[in-house]
Amino acid sequence: MPNEWQSVLDAIHNEPSVSEMAFGAYFKDLRFVSCEDMTLTVAVPNVFLKTQIEGKYRPFLLEAANATGYNCETLEVQVQKSEDSKNKTVVKKAYEIRPDNEPRTMSVKYVPATELKRKTPTPSVGNTTTYGGTAHFSTKDNGLNPKYRLSNYIVGSNNDLAVSAAESIIENPGVRYNPLFLYGGAGLGKTHLIQAIGNEILERYPEKRVLYVTIEQFYHDFVEAMRHKIQGFEEKYRNVDVLIVDDFQFIVGKDKSQEEFFHTFNELHQHNKQIIISSDRLPSQLKTVDERLASRLTMGMPIDIQMPDFEVRCAILKAKAEIIGSEIDEQTVEYIANHYNSNIRDLEGKLNQVLAMADLRKVPPSEIIRETAEQTDGFISKRRTVPAKKIIEKVAKYYDLEATDLLGKSRVKNIKNARQIAMYIMNEDMGMSTKQIGRELDKDHTTIMHGVRMVKQYLKTDFNLREQMTELREQIYA
Repeated sequence: MPNEWQSVLDAIHNEPSVSEMAFGAYFKDLRFVSCEDMTLTVAVPNVFLKTQIEGKYRPFLLEAANATGYNCETLEVQVQKSEDSKNKTVVKKAYEIRPDNEPRTMSVKYVPATELKRKTPTPSVGNTTTYGGTAHFSTKDNGLNPKYRLSNYIVGSNNDLAVSAAESIIENPGVRYNPLFLYGGAGLGKTHLIQAIGNEILERYPEKRVLYVTIEQFYHDFVEAMRHKIQGFEEKYRNVDVLIVDDFQFIVGKDKSQEEFFHTFNELHQHNKQIIISSDRLPSQLKTVDERLASRLTMGMPIDIQMPDFEVRCAILKAKAEIIGSEIDEQTVEYIANHYNSNIRDLEGKLNQVLAMADLRKVPPSEIIRETAEQTDGFISKRRTVPAKKIIEKVAKYYDLEATDLLGKSRVKNIKNARQIAMYIMNEDMGMSTKQIGRELDKDHTTIMHGVRMVKQYLKTDFNLREQMTELREQIYA
């Protein structure tokens, strides 16, 4: 790294407006690539940091660079993995990336599905204790499920940033990444990770008071406290060292609960208590969420957990089979990982189904996979027979456009975006080449390549686009 670039990082680090947390989160891993043709090119290890630097820190970074001797007007941010991780996916257990590289010893045993229910207290007056005729909220149950630990959490490129932040929080709760806001689709491991943080903190700091609740639990506790004059609500939620709140998206439409949560958040944050929240999307993407609350929730570290790639899905399946004491062959692992990639919950569900059927019939799992392959592959073959014209029509209709809009040359943003989504579906789902798609849309193959690449890029970080893609596919293949 050039000495001049180190001077840029030092200047940013010493800037009063940049906290230690912000520097560690956004600038520490920033690498210099080049400064040519008035363009400063830097590299970051993942898409999340690329998005943050481009969206929030572009002018600041350019100003710092130019003040240190560079002469650049524009900024380009590239995603570059380290030499050790290029061209391969790093898959490991979360405890393997501890700062001290000393995994804790813990036994993992199979627990029947009927015993794996969340230990969230029941949202009713029954979750209270009566003293001399006065009802109080119970503060004994921390709500954590002990089966969620970092030792059985698989780490890949889809969640490595989230796990790194979790490690920092476990080391020093309330110091960095506070609040930590995790968001992503259902079944991607958010609940596992946030509860694992709570369990690891309690193991390392037994004196800490940790509370895990869903936002529904918070809402019901608040309502019961108001309706039945139950005491101890503030003590339960504000007299903790770590507050973990799951499924924040369900606070939509509950204005009074939002206001109470806003005050609870402020009280905890002011006293450097750790706050960890999960949701299926960013607060700014949730309708009716108060702007003050939304800005506070993301002022620490919002991190997107994405769907794991093929290698990570294989590792997850092997780990799950190991936990329940079942042997599973590579063919079965790869087949399930290939065909069930919507979320981890579906992935595990298919694994459990295959293992149960294999056990019932006393045959190896590969035999079950062989029998189901024809049906599944038949569906995929059927799906691939959908005409390109139908895809164009369905995409246009979904976005309130005409098919002719997608076939035209308009560069209006909503038309261009819809056109690129049609390109992506034809390429990804139908297996059509860029030249074939170009003939359907009257575009050259380089335009098709660019459109497909753009959609792939946005799918990594845009949760709304993921939802739209799911709905579109349901309509196209119905």
